[in-house]
Amino acid sequence: MNFYFEAVNVLDKLDAKKGSIKGVLASIPEKNRKRTAALVIETLKYKPVLGEVIDAAQLLKQEKKITSRNLALVLVHDLLLARGIQAGDGPIKQAVLRHKTRLTSEFTRAKIKRGVKSNDELAQTGDARAASIPRYIRVNRTCWTTKEALKAFQAQGYELGDPLSSPKSFKQDDHIPDLLAFHPSVRFIEDPLYLSGKIILQDKASCFPAHILAPPARNDAVVIDATAAPGNKTSHLCAIMQNKGKLYAFERDRKRFSTLKTMLSKAHCTNVEAVNSDFLTVSPNDTNFGRATHILLDPSCSGSGIVNRMDHLLAAGKQQEEDDDSDRLNKLAAFQLKMIRHAMTFPSVRRIVYSTCSVHAIENEHVVRQALKTEEASTGGFRLARRAQVLPIWPRRGFPAEMDDPADADSLVRCSPGEDATNGFFVSLFIRGETDVSEPETKKRKEPVNAHDKSEQRAAKRKKKKPSKAMNP
Repeated sequence: MNFYFEAVNVLDKLDAKKGSIKGVLASIPEKNRKRTAALVIETLKYKPVLGEVIDAAQLLKQEKKITSRNLALVLVHDLLLARGIQAGDGPIKQAVLRHKTRLTSEFTRAKIKRGVKSNDELAQTGDARAASIPRYIRVNRTCWTTKEALKAFQAQGYELGDPLSSPKSFKQDDHIPDLLAFHPSVRFIEDPLYLSGKIILQDKASCFPAHILAPPARNDAVVIDATAAPGNKTSHLCAIMQNKGKLYAFERDRKRFSTLKTMLSKAHCTNVEAVNSDFLTVSPNDTNFGRATHILLDPSCSGSGIVNRMDHLLAAGKQQEEDDDSDRLNKLAAFQLKMIRHAMTFPSVRRIVYSTCSVHAIENEHVVRQALKTEEASTGGFRLARRAQVLPIWPRRGFPAEMDDPADADSLVRCSPGEDATNGFFVSLFIRGETDVSEPETKKRKEPVNAHDKSEQRAAKRKKKKPSKAMNP
């Protein structure tokens, strides 16, 4: 029964809003993850009808051995929709089997009530916007080059083209040069390239924070990822840094910390030191961490921008109500602001990226505008980086009406789910001083392979020609 208890633990965490489906599943040991994930997701798909069947059969009232609704859900799912309960004949299994006839009858009645003939028709369908979001994979540059990856996929029979037009078409992204886009139906979980760490499954918008932070690839570089698990953004930072310098990856949760270490090992990250600690408890004057010049902040948020995974199943129609819960959003925003203020106290920091996968202004523009008015920002000399340093050709920017200075919205990056071929996302970049001390990372790459890189390089050259009092001669 341990397998079922693990699935119940995941469902309990999701009910308690302790993370997204992907995030919670990532905390499960890898050897058990695939099987548990399948049961959790399938149970969520059928949760409304399963709950109705369980209530009609009065299973929880009559069987004290079934200690929770989520336990009943996973067991009844396998009884009615899979190959039966996969466990020995213990008291919990027998408690469910005693009601098999009644449960089956109520399940049939539910199908008739809904006017469906097949079990598949009972499942909740996915978010329609997900069909417009490609399957993104990031080439892990710690292992090989993007050119090598392109050749490898072409050797597998993929052809360059519109990834939404055919399962065999793929393309190189226009904004993140190490990102490749495939048809949404393509799966890489069993692909040797994924299993070996050569490719990372990561949404396009999730690649923006590390790309915009642009940490230097130098042996003396010190960078912090303040909320690192499960590790996608950390491994991206590592790749940009070319495994040079020191990258401190903080994660306070013990299980997620274990997941982080597994991810970093798989991604061949040798310059990363994972730290099982809360970033907010770290002293900015620490002899190691205090030397950080670049900090990535991607703290907990509402996750309201995520559409291309199963999170729409969590509340069975109540998600929008939860997303609009002002008390919950205010608490998240307060925590997010606290993270930014703490990062600003680090004496050597020059660039701070703050990002969320939320669409709510209260977690995005409002947090940024408050951060700009804090004592830490004033004392440290922090301001928003100009658009030229923050994905300049990305068209969707912040909401001017939500900023104290509407012009500041141009410094912010927004992604709209269903419209930008990404999940919903928000990214901002705080820099210290009158001018930025770091050239955009795109200028340092050896493989400027798209128009975005070339555009940023030209912009960087023009900027360099302009005199600046704050730059050393």
